[in-house]
Amino acid sequence: MHGYIRYNNMTVSELRKHIIDRLTPAVGVTEAVAMMREMFLKLKGYKPVDIALYGNRIVLQESVCIADGWCERVIAGEPLQYILGTAYFMGMEFVVSPAVLIPRPETAGLVDMIVDRYADRTAVRVLDVGTGSGCIAIALARALRFASVDAIDISAPALSVAGENAAKMRVDISFQQKDALALSMKTLPGPYDVIVSNPPYIAQHERADMNPRVYANEPAQALFVPDSDPLIFYRAIAGYALQALDADGTLYFEINPLYSEQLRSMLAAQGWRDVDIIRDYKGNYRFAVCRI
Repeated sequence: MHGYIRYNNMTVSELRKHIIDRLTPAVGVTEAVAMMREMFLKLKGYKPVDIALYGNRIVLQESVCIADGWCERVIAGEPLQYILGTAYFMGMEFVVSPAVLIPRPETAGLVDMIVDRYADRTAVRVLDVGTGSGCIAIALARALRFASVDAIDISAPALSVAGENAAKMRVDISFQQKDALALSMKTLPGPYDVIVSNPPYIAQHERADMNPRVYANEPAQALFVPDSDPLIFYRAIAGYALQALDADGTLYFEINPLYSEQLRSMLAAQGWRDVDIIRDYKGNYRFAVCRI
């Protein structure tokens, strides 16, 4: 650890600079600033305006030690969200652990598309396949009126986290432990108006180009698919959805841009019509929207 004694009587502004200075060599200045803000929010409940407003306030030595310990763990390679135990998605604070993927801002685009189409509908029935932290299911349950939301995952620890988040957000979701590769009308009969999934989609060969902070900490079974069959989850989920969706229902996927055209061809071959491949806010092909 850094020598804490020299940080006696540190002000908010000094601690802000200290955190950024410590983290910048490890994660870059932009990410360091973002992490500093997350730390202050967790530690003091301070938003960026508060950090500026209370810059001259003295920070308790205990708080300085906690922040320094967080910095040590980030520098060692841990994601800050796992260290703090929380991550933000669409303005909501979710509990996260190494049992679930950390919610990404790109995924909010998936939720937005569904809400845009179904916001005026009542009694919408939704299935979230591979729910992880529950972020998609919970965001939809909060945004859609009178929605009935089912969410499945193969991981019991992930479902525990998702259940905790649903209770925290005060939404009623039916969580079930099921394998996305083995769905059937017998085990999950539907019908659904919406089936949505952000399944594992990173091919094993892509690992070499990934940030080690991701692949060394986040659950591999929620990230990776075989190089020999990168569409394995899409094929299984879409095949089930052909039977489980209502006649005017819609299937929504988050996708790997590298395989967008392969996915389009596969879905068309299965019998899906109006397969739209849509870009995310960064300009990458990130979503597929399909109708029967």
